[in-house]
Amino acid sequence: MRKTKGRKMEFKLRKWELGDVKSLTQHANNINIACCLRNIFPNPYTVVDAKEYIDYILENGDNGQINYAITVDNKAVGGISISLGTDIYCKKGEVGYWLSENYWGKGIITKATRIICEEAFHKFDIVRIESEVFSHNIGSRRVLEKNGFNLEGTMKNSVCKNGIIYDSCMYAILKNRFVSGK
Repeated sequence: MRKTKGRKMEFKLRKWELGDVKSLTQHANNINIACCLRNIFPNPYTVVDAKEYIDYILENGDNGQINYAITVDNKAVGGISISLGTDIYCKKGEVGYWLSENYWGKGIITKATRIICEEAFHKFDIVRIESEVFSHNIGSRRVLEKNGFNLEGTMKNSVCKNGIIYDSCMYAILKNRFVSGK
């Protein structure tokens, strides 16, 4: 478990626990979060969804991934993960995250992203970490840019969310360009 401060708020990254179901449901059940995530992140977000997610994480452990709850006052208010690629993508990881709207703009995701990328580069034999975000998700794009990720390209009409076609942006950082401890 790592305890750290965002710009204005102290938070911790720790492994998910069964006791997180209630706070996960409370904070994840938000259309403003779900609208910029993959469809696997449901809306509405129910107790059943939270339990299934935590059960999945606990059953799969650290098998090719790092998954952390982002906690404030020991309540899960977000999540962050890195999943390893397979087959020809075996030397890369993909970072994904979400945070309760109540905690946006406090530097939490920026700092959590730095921490998890540092851990992934040390723990796994990977050479890059990437993230694909909706082009209109300026907050998420800024998180990546603040952590040294480079915009590699904008993919036109590449994703469909709720029946609407959007562009997405591919960001990546290379291990030899990653600067830890910022």
